Amino acid sequence: MIQLFKSKIYLALALMLLVLTFGVLGYRFVADYSWVDAFYMTIITVTTVGFSEVRPMGPEGKIFTIILIVTSVFIVGFAISIVTEYLLSRNSVELLKKRKMKSAIENLNEHVIVCGFGRNGMQAAEKLKAYRRPFVVIEKDKEIIERFEDDILFIEGDANDDDVLLQAGIERAKYLIATLPDDAANLFVVLSARQMKRNLFIISRASLVNSQKKLFLAGANKVIMPDKIGGDHMASLVVMPDLITFMDKLSTEGENTTNLEEVAIEDFSDQIECNSLRDLDLRRKTGCTIIGYISPDGKYIINPEADMELQPKSKVIVLGRPEQIKKLNEMFHIE
Repeated sequence: MIQLFKSKIYLALALMLLVLTFGVLGYRFVADYSWVDAFYMTIITVTTVGFSEVRPMGPEGKIFTIILIVTSVFIVGFAISIVTEYLLSRNSVELLKKRKMKSAIENLNEHVIVCGFGRNGMQAAEKLKAYRRPFVVIEKDKEIIERFEDDILFIEGDANDDDVLLQAGIERAKYLIATLPDDAANLFVVLSARQMKRNLFIISRASLVNSQKKLFLAGANKVIMPDKIGGDHMASLVVMPDLITFMDKLSTEGENTTNLEEVAIEDFSDQIECNSLRDLDLRRKTGCTIIGYISPDGKYIINPEADMELQPKSKVIVLGRPEQIKKLNEMFHIE
């Protein structure tokens, strides 16, 4: 719609230029005015300001002026209507977008709030989008919002503002990711979010080692240092390149290309009777292998024994090729 109005505006401008050119040439050669006088007469005629002629005109000049007035009235009227319609329509489209986005955010539940849409925030959003996890981004740069608003839900504002967090639905959210470039800003976000919702799982970015402890004290559940992770990864490629390359192959890109899956025991127990990992028999049924077990208290067990007793609210980490993971999800109706 906006593109259509823009093309009409270009047409209106072209017609206005044509009228001015027609007027100047007419007064120059029909009424025998100088170029300056011809331009002056064209402007006061088209704009209908009511000034008198530069000098008396003959019948030819008067007839030309009548033609110019009638022509310019229609063209100027057309141009004004197009510009007005464009401005009103643009405001209406922006208002409609904001209402639609607000409605979509209000319908979110157990979603993720991403604070900041810089390099890390963008990567987090891409991963969440690949896994079809509902999320909303808080960003104060209007240009960034306008660039990505067709694909991502945005709240324009400062993540340190409690009202902005409320607009993002923090009371219904399950996770918050603070990816602001400044550690102090992330600290304030974590403090505010923890005060507003006690059981919110908060993940924060940190640039300095000294900031980690402060962020944990403020209420962050996890603190990530992207620079440290990047350096460790590059050094590991020197020390054990094949192992790191293999681990990179396990990296998860999306729900249909992942090699790893985290599954709650309830997803199995609701459909089959399973007291141990052996009862699940995932290797035979799906081709997937259980490589990890997470107990209800958060304890991680790598390569658990087949006879390990399964507890309610625990999870298993499953390894497999994408097609095997897909088969697992379809067999047990895992979303």
